[in-house]
Amino acid sequence: MKKRVTGIGGLFFKTKDPKATKDWYKKHLGFNTDDYGCTFWWKDKEGNDCSTQWSPFTEDTAYYQPSKKDFMFNYRVENLEELLKTLKDEGVTIIGEMEEYSYGKFGWIMDNDGNKIELWEPIDKAFL
Repeated sequence: MKKRVTGIGGLFFKTKDPKATKDWYKKHLGFNTDDYGCTFWWKDKEGNDCSTQWSPFTEDTAYYQPSKKDFMFNYRVENLEELLKTLKDEGVTIIGEMEEYSYGKFGWIMDNDGNKIELWEPIDKAFL
């Protein structure tokens, strides 16, 4: 079987005040925060540079819809287009259309608990 998820791409959650939350994590836990949150850099077992994004969102964000949850996970994947076709064939709910940017491809699904999941085929070198 081909790889599906290869790692955690991001942890996204709602908060009353994203700036205050970023400031708290910077002061107390040493997060190197920016406008989007904090990017953690690591290497995979082949030695490739990889990233995981930590991002607080406003409480009223629509980005997690149709999920009613206060968080969303982003998973790093290989071959997103093929994976989305496979997931659709398996009966998984696909949300919207795949989107492509200079830093990777994105697709969205719903899990069995009503969580919106973001799937990311990254181009990590776009951030280096």
